Amino acid sequence: MAQRLGPLGLMGDRWVIGDPNRKDGLYVVLTPEGLKHCGPSEPVPRSVTPWSQFVELKARVGYRNWHLTRFGGLVGSFAPGSDMGRDGCSLYGILRHPYEHWSVRYTHHQGRYTGGHAIVLKALFDQLTEAKALDRLGDPEWLAAAVAKLSSYTSWYAPQGNRLVKETIQSLGI
Repeated sequence: MAQRLGPLGLMGDRWVIGDPNRKDGLYVVLTPEGLKHCGPSEPVPRSVTPWSQFVELKARVGYRNWHLTRFGGLVGSFAPGSDMGRDGCSLYGILRHPYEHWSVRYTHHQGRYTGGHAIVLKALFDQLTEAKALDRLGDPEWLAAAVAKLSSYTSWYAPQGNRLVKETIQSLGI
């Protein structure tokens, strides 16, 4: 069974986005209740956001560490839609009551993420938002099954990745 999809990885019995093992690493824990944004060696999460609060949730995935630097941000300014610069590794969305923008950053792992993994992870967040089923991200067994099916995707062709995600979540009961 695959245990990684870009920045999403299995740590023990929980799914985490980001690298909690890096110095000053920020990460997001996906729990049945919602998202916990955590920092290094902090006994309590920086924030906890229940799934029911999200109207929309999306992911940004910078492929390589240098994409997240100032230089990467400058390069990204010439490539609209690229996940580069300071917010290149983040989750963002809209919360309800009151409606407000929400975002948290996570720390990139050592090494790079594959284009295929970034494409299907972003599509997974998009399609679960559309299906109003973001709470599935907090179900470790459901997410493990989804990651197992999606982790073999290596193409940079986004429409094919989107189709694979749609077929995957339908086969898993959404």
